[in-house]
Amino acid sequence: MEIFYSYDCGTGNVCRLDAEESAHCIKVLRHKAGDIINVIDGCGTMYECRLVNADARGAQASVLESHSGWGGHPYRLTLGCCPTKNNDRFEWFVEKATELGVDVIAPLIGERSERKVYKSERARRIALSATKQSLKSRIPEVAEPVSVKEFIQAGADVPGLRLIACCFEGETPRTGITGAVREYFALTPEAERNVTVLIGPEGDFSPEEAALAVGNGYVPVHIGPSRLRTETAAVSAAAAVYLETL
Repeated sequence: MEIFYSYDCGTGNVCRLDAEESAHCIKVLRHKAGDIINVIDGCGTMYECRLVNADARGAQASVLESHSGWGGHPYRLTLGCCPTKNNDRFEWFVEKATELGVDVIAPLIGERSERKVYKSERARRIALSATKQSLKSRIPEVAEPVSVKEFIQAGADVPGLRLIACCFEGETPRTGITGAVREYFALTPEAERNVTVLIGPEGDFSPEEAALAVGNGYVPVHIGPSRLRTETAAVSAAAAVYLETL
């Protein structure tokens, strides 16, 4: 199933593709006027359309039918994750988390982060591609980076389940992430399920960051007995939430 993205979709029952999407549709996939194509608006709706203007610089399609919530999931997941020193690994996480189902990817700069600067634009393009590939209509937000402490304080009043995946072996009681999510979902209606998970840098969160998180309602969790890389832990967290809905 081919999926195209339009930033200008549904207005006047017309979806307009930008130059990149148009070229892919017309030049690469060789669609012609009259063909039926599927277009997402990135905000949660998929449109079944008929291509009316097969222009590789700016194709247009008329909307035949719309599907709200297409490819969605019964929860809202925010993953706050510290970008890795190797940028490719963080981008791999962005791609895989999008495929599983995530709503916000928040790059965080921790006190122990090796990468102190992160540019989000490339990750947004990866998220768009992964959204189309995994048959979803909502593109996750990739936020601008903030410090771990700023993120925790900014979300202090946001309701829902808050988890912090930290190491601190023997110092901080932790529960398994799967059990924490299962218990929360069992008690919470689908429309109200809001999960936030924090994943630290290679050197883990600092004690001060962990204490601030716990003081703001975050539950310390582990992701099994193995020692995981940052990006593996983040994808595993996304999978733990995703699999509890099957």
